[in-house]
Amino acid sequence: MKLNRAIYYVKFLLCLGTFISVHSLQAQPIVGTADRIIAVVGKNRIILQSDLDVQYAQYKDRDPNVSDTIKCNLLQQMIIQKLLVEQADRDSLLVSDDDVEGTIENRIRQFVRQYGSKEKLEEVAGKTIYQLKEENRELFKEQLMAEKMQSKILENVKITPAEVQAFYNTIPADSLPFFPAAVEVGQIVIEPSVSKELDEYARKKLEDIRRQIVSEGKNFETMAGLYSDDPGSRDNGGRYNDVNRTGGGWAPEFVAAAFKLQNGEVSPIIKTQFGYHIIQMVQRKGEVADVRHILIRPERTTADFKRALEKLDSVRSLLISGKYTFAEAVGKFSTDDAAKTTGGMIIDPQSGSAQLEIDHLDPAMVLMLDTMKVGGFSQPQMFTTDRGDKSTRIVYLKNRTVPHKANLKDDYSRIQQVALQQKQAKRTEEWLKSRLPNYYMKIDPTYSSCHVFDNWKISSTSK
Repeated sequence: MKLNRAIYYVKFLLCLGTFISVHSLQAQPIVGTADRIIAVVGKNRIILQSDLDVQYAQYKDRDPNVSDTIKCNLLQQMIIQKLLVEQADRDSLLVSDDDVEGTIENRIRQFVRQYGSKEKLEEVAGKTIYQLKEENRELFKEQLMAEKMQSKILENVKITPAEVQAFYNTIPADSLPFFPAAVEVGQIVIEPSVSKELDEYARKKLEDIRRQIVSEGKNFETMAGLYSDDPGSRDNGGRYNDVNRTGGGWAPEFVAAAFKLQNGEVSPIIKTQFGYHIIQMVQRKGEVADVRHILIRPERTTADFKRALEKLDSVRSLLISGKYTFAEAVGKFSTDDAAKTTGGMIIDPQSGSAQLEIDHLDPAMVLMLDTMKVGGFSQPQMFTTDRGDKSTRIVYLKNRTVPHKANLKDDYSRIQQVALQQKQAKRTEEWLKSRLPNYYMKIDPTYSSCHVFDNWKISSTSK
């Protein structure tokens, strides 16, 4: 199979549900004269014509020259996701409400960064952040269930160097793709510490807010909207539903304080890694609870950032002198625990590769990398994190490739990833082939000409 054809193929089998965009967040179809059901999987998992139209519009945004025939592939992708969700349900591979909430929060933050502000996102989507979250909760839940089922199917699929070499050898020379310029980049992040004065100021500010709520009868929900530093819940009056007592991504101090409360009660001030909180219990349902909270985050001063930059300058000197390797320095000095699992290297979330295409990088990062040599370290700098917070870092340029035809020397990780994806796609196909007879499935006659369904045994009333 040609490499670029293999890449194209696995996008449909392995990227299920990853292209949720503002198009899909805007759409809230209603079955009626303007819409219709075009596919049914199992007892009640349906796909609407409008669902497909949204996916098609979204894909067309990415590639304006795409033809209408891609709708067949998109419909197949959507049906496969429904099959995975149905099987996950049968296998009791459930996802927690906390996982769903976390996924929604991350996606909303990405959109806010993309559009520049929360207000602009709401303008483009035509809905408030709260509406976007609540109306699309089931969409994200299904995505997570499909991913969980897919992970179970593929958990034992590995790729060896010999298989990578064999895969590469099957690609005709004239079919090797031309890769754009790429880099391998790492970073050491040091989060500035907060001064005692500003830390105390944040705590006292929250004390006053709590006093107004408890002693003066101010509405908790209103005060959260006015003062909370949590963008994920501020527009919803600070509310989070289905907080699980077992954690599920919540700070343990937060959970412990929440589950000591009676309905309507407001907690004392508690401190977590995010700042200072007060919590109000809305209602408790056994081991889960609906709560509201107000977060006040201590602000960092210019002096705080200066100290962090000075520490990074010392770390940079240790790297240049060779006292530490980059990975060792990440483990010892970085305050970003997640980065320690990758040795500080930035990973492309879509491909899983450390090779990052220049066109996909932040323009400020590109300008900085242009001044660096391979193996070099940037000067300490301030930057904006994925959460929208200011922090400090030094950047390491491990490797740089110019535009070139694919080869094993420069592109091993990319080719390895595609070889693995092809193997995963084959395993997914085998799973589908074995499972399809176990499901009721109906597809609208409009799509009976879709060749992607030629080998699927579908209800005789459907095609």
